[in-house]
This record gives sequence, structure tokens and C-alpha cells, in this order.
Amino acid sequence: MMEVSDQFVGDEERLIRDTARRLARDKIAPRAVEVDERAEFPDDHVAALAELGFFGLALPEAYGGAGASTLSYLLAVEELARACGTTSLIYMTQTNGALTLLVAGSDEQRQRWLPELAAGEKIAALGLSEPDAGSDVAGLGTRAVRAGDAYTLNGTKVYITNGSRADLVAVYAATNLGAGHESLSAFVVEKGMPGFRVAKIEKKMGMRGSDTAELVLEDVRVPIENRIGPEGAGFRIAMAVLNKSRLSCAAQALGIAQGAFDIALDYAGQRRAFGRPIGQHQAVQLLLADMYIGLAHARAYLYALARTVDADGSPHGKEASVAKTMCSDLAMRVTTDAVQVLGGYGYMQEAQVERMMRDAKVTQIYEGTNQIQRVLIARDLLGR
Repeated sequence: MMEVSDQFVGDEERLIRDTARRLARDKIAPRAVEVDERAEFPDDHVAALAELGFFGLALPEAYGGAGASTLSYLLAVEELARACGTTSLIYMTQTNGALTLLVAGSDEQRQRWLPELAAGEKIAALGLSEPDAGSDVAGLGTRAVRAGDAYTLNGTKVYITNGSRADLVAVYAATNLGAGHESLSAFVVEKGMPGFRVAKIEKKMGMRGSDTAELVLEDVRVPIENRIGPEGAGFRIAMAVLNKSRLSCAAQALGIAQGAFDIALDYAGQRRAFGRPIGQHQAVQLLLADMYIGLAHARAYLYALARTVDADGSPHGKEASVAKTMCSDLAMRVTTDAVQVLGGYGYMQEAQVERMMRDAKVTQIYEGTNQIQRVLIARDLLGR
């Protein structure tokens, strides 16, 4: 039976989705538990994604990518997350790290860096969050002081996904303190630059196999050729990047929720209690129905939004916030209910839904907390 959301999926997108689904089923899902238990960066998953060209899916053909639609990319994120949140996070962070270049980079800068990112030969990261500034992007304290043909960067970035693995980090720093939204500029900081180091690898509740690092910049000399966009444009660039990255966060959350629902539905048909499968008990049926309703609603909204973004090129900031909030809240609710459907078994690592519940939580936090998303939505509605 065709789902309502399938109406938004074209033949090429369906092919990409099915390829991602096979990859997730055959190579990624079998190691998802192990990756989580060991907090192991899955190099084999990264290699498999690179081999199939997935890292270039959302990048333009002119720079070695596939030039696929926004929906194609979101479908790939969703299918990977359905099997392994960690792998989906590594994958989407590669694209998120490249977004600064896509939003504001020159053709020369894109030619310099994007082909290697598209091929998976180099890893990218996005360097926004700081110890005293997360959702408050305009409050970043990392400094960039220009002297001649270079800038000297000093500061600390925290919670940076792919941080210790990244060859390129899109770092946002203040070039004019006190100028508010005009104070920030964006730079590509490259691995091996003197003074740029990994200070700490975080131990996390979920997404345990992805690399989350604290990065320190101490008198890092960054050539002017590595500045992305004009000086003072960093805040506008960051907001454009976040509007796009929130869509991938929504797709990731949706995939995690779908993976948990799949397990719960299968278990409800097999586990017996009081002489019949638990899926025949109304209490369980209501949980499953509500999970399915939420998935259908969120998927239709996200897919329709992806189509709209491709059609008119607008970032649709309010709608991106709606999608991110809707899908991540849903993921937390569905994974929690999936644990409940499985009962005592759901609390065990073997069942996998407890991992999905832990992975789901961070989708309500990164790319701007859901509280911040609601503020942004309300401000837009009120004309502010």
C-alpha cells in the first residue's frame, strides 16, 4: 500500500532510498550494537558510504557531487538513521561541514575543497558551539584578528561532531567584537595548522560511535584565502547553514523513530501474553497506532518541505524549525513508547530500542534546541 508521503518521491529518489536501505540493512545494521557498545568510530561504514558516492549526494556536480535533490539526501539520512544513529550523524555532519562553502564560498574555494569531501577522501566538521555560546550564535567568543594576508584565531569549540577526524572545520569567529550580528566571520581551518588541536573526546549518552570533540585554537594562522564570504557575514552564513542542517536533523530523527517502530511492531506480533500476541491487546494497539500516526504526519511534512525548498530555493527557516522540532519530539516519544511495548526486554541492550531512545534525545538538542526552535517559530509568526 502506497503511503501518502510516497507521492513526493520520484523514481530517482526512490532508487537512492532503496540503495541506502540495502546498505543500512546489509552493512550498517549488523554492527550498530557493537559500534554503540564500544563507542567505536565506524570506519567501515564511512568507507562503504564513500564507495557508493553518498558523501557527494547533496553536493553540486560541478564539484564532484551528484547534484541530487534535497529529498534524495534526506531519504539517505533517514534510512541510515533507521539502522544506526551514529552512522547517520557522521554522514550528515560531512554535508553540514560543507554547507558553509555551499552557502558562501567562492568557486575557487569550492573547487579546492568540495571534490575531496564529495569523494569521502576528507572529513568535514562544523565549528560553531563554544563553552559559553551554543544557541546564541551571535555570542561566540572565538576571536579572529587580521594581520596582513592572514588571520590569527584563538578560542575553544565544543561538542564538535567529527571533530578529531575532520580534515576541514568550518569555524565561526568574531572579527569585530561588539558589532552584534555583524561581528562574526567564517573560516576553513585545516587539520595540521599549528596551534589547532583536539583537547578532549567526549563520552556521551547516545550517538556513542560518532566522534564529538573539544577543539582548541591557539594563535592559529589562517590565510585570508580560507575566509568564507566577506568579513562580518558569519552570522548570516551560520543561519543559512542551520536552516539547511535542521532538515537533515529532522530526517535523522524520523529514521530513528521508524527503526524503533519497526522493532516494536514486529515484537507486538510475536510476543504472547494472556494466551495471545500482545498486539491484540488494546493498550498496545493504541501505542502502535499513535506511533504510526506521528510518523505519517511528520514524514509527509518533511518530504513536502524538501520539495518546496528545491522548487523555490528559499531556506524556509520557520518551516525548517517546525520540521526539526516535530520530528525530534516524535523520535523521543516513539522510541520511549517502543521500549514500553517491549517491556522488560526493551530495557535490555539486545533489543536495540534503548539505544535508539538514547540516540533520539540529542536530536532535540543540537542544531538549536527545540525550545529555541519554538521561539524562532513564534517570532516569525509575530512578524519579529
